[in-house]
Amino acid sequence: MKVVIQRVDKASVLIDNKKEENINKGYMILLGITNDDTEKEIDYLVNKIIKLRIFEDENNKMNLNINDVNGEILLVSQFTLYADVKDGNRPSFKNSMKYDEAEKLYDKFVSKLKETSILVKTGNFGSDMKVSLINNGPVTIIIDTKDLAN
Repeated sequence: MKVVIQRVDKASVLIDNKKEENINKGYMILLGITNDDTEKEIDYLVNKIIKLRIFEDENNKMNLNINDVNGEILLVSQFTLYADVKDGNRPSFKNSMKYDEAEKLYDKFVSKLKETSILVKTGNFGSDMKVSLINNGPVTIIIDTKDLAN
């Protein structure tokens, strides 16, 4: 699994040009799921997300986590995070988990994140979505579970 975490002042997602979800200060998170991901990666990432200290304290040091600032999360599925562009100019998505399996893991990820004390809003898996955000900093952190030691 791979997440792109952006520290935001606000973010929104328009789903199928109909429904909009909005958050204020917090994280805009894009989640990509690859072929061999499991619930183990979910546990690791959710724990890392809620403990990650990328908000500034009174001394302008990144010392505060999302709970410390009463932040919110907007989570959007993003299968293109596993695009392979090594050969040719058209991306291959062979490394992205198949739709049905990925949707199940995405739903588990959302459920696990909602078990925390953080307000979590989401896009809609597999839908056409338009994301807008104001990145604060800008601060963008990428975490890829393939980089973890086994």
